[in-house]
Amino acid sequence: MYLFDIDCLSNILKKAPSPLLIKKLESLPKGLQFTTSINVSEIYFGAYRSRNQEKILKAYEDKVFPNVNILPFDTDSGKIYGRLKAILEKRGFSKSEPDLRIAAIAIQHNMILVTGNKKHFMNIPGLNIEDWINDD
Repeated sequence: MYLFDIDCLSNILKKAPSPLLIKKLESLPKGLQFTTSINVSEIYFGAYRSRNQEKILKAYEDKVFPNVNILPFDTDSGKIYGRLKAILEKRGFSKSEPDLRIAAIAIQHNMILVTGNKKHFMNIPGLNIEDWINDD
């Protein structure tokens, strides 16, 4: 199962989306495609700050959200988040709060996190990451 970060969700809507991302998505059943309520909140935040609010929201609500399963940040993911944050702090690493919450949800559900921003998620113990946007 795959958990998509916001950059993957937004890449789908670009005029020229990543060919690698599109190819992989087309071969992956909807039942294996997930994102988080954290990503949804970031999308709405960005849209509400934009002059193109209605256009952005319509695109996500019509083309993206119906094609992914959305997972919440719940008590179990909160426990994982707390453990991860403490481990990373002891090791001298800091992560953004949203990224760490997304990682906790991915770990909770034993999913691969798909992102074009691997550096945001580096050094998080137990997290599997793949980049479907950049050809490296």
